[in-house]
Amino acid sequence: MIFFLEKLRKINFKTAVFMGIVFYSLTILIHFLILCKSIPVTGVNGGRSESFAEQLPISVINMVISIIGVVLTLIVGRIKLYKYKREITVICWFFVVLWSFGFIQQLFGTPFEKIVCSLVLLIGVISNLRMAIEKK
Repeated sequence: MIFFLEKLRKINFKTAVFMGIVFYSLTILIHFLILCKSIPVTGVNGGRSESFAEQLPISVINMVISIIGVVLTLIVGRIKLYKYKREITVICWFFVVLWSFGFIQQLFGTPFEKIVCSLVLLIGVISNLRMAIEKK
């Protein structure tokens, strides 16, 4: 684990911030496409959503979380907030746990989730983990 964290620390911080922005943008795009009915609801949520009405609150909540995440990522990437370092680190670790759990869920989901969503979530896990271990 320590070896992995040392390798992760070698990723440029600005690259991690960029990866975070890409991750949140792709997540928002996927949920936007679900809301526009371009992606069928049977292809997401492990195929458990039987109707658009069931999937709607899930997609809206995920979009709100992603908007909060992208704002946090922009704040972390642009401003050196020494005063709030502990709080930002805790939030980043929360997102690491959240996206790691989501990544595992995607591996057991529909083919779309296994192929597309799992890769998107892996980007999110790596970028948030890199931001969480930042020592600035």
